[in-house]
Formats: sequence, structure tokens, C-alpha cells
Amino acid sequence: MNKTELITETALKAGLTKKDTDKALNAAIELITAELAKGETVKLAGFGNLVVKERPERQSRNPRTGETITVAASKTVQFRPAKALKESL
Repeated sequence: MNKTELITETALKAGLTKKDTDKALNAAIELITAELAKGETVKLAGFGNLVVKERPERQSRNPRTGETITVAASKTVQFRPAKALKESL
């Protein structure tokens, strides 16, 4: 399912227009992105948590040349599904 399909299905289920649903979804995505950028955890009851995880700097190997390279430290988002979501799968 892509974003357009999500908007269409949500609009039908909620009885809203696609335009209003698109605005609401975009606003939710912006808020979630802003919270994660601040390093906060986003908890969605019954669905799961979005957590910012820090990856430390590490040594790796270039598969083409075999040369050892340093991969810089970075941040990523980790999704931890809620129990209800796990059980529904």
C-alpha cells in the first residue's frame, strides 16, 4: 500500500474527503518527523513505538577493493510493534 492508497482507504473508512485526509496524514507525518528529529520516542497505542537509535562509528570493508573503511556514527529510526499488532499478524 502506498500513500495514495492509504489516503483513499482512510477517507472511505472515516467518511472524510480525500483532500482532508491528505492534510491530516501530512500533518501527522510532519509532527512525527519533528518529534523524532528532537530525539523523542513516538508511541502509538495498539500500533507500536518509533524510537531514535544511535549507531556507533564502526570499521567495515569495501567489498570491491578489500580496503578497510570507517563508517561514521549515525542515527536511525527503529520501529517496535505493539503486542496487539504482533498478535494480529
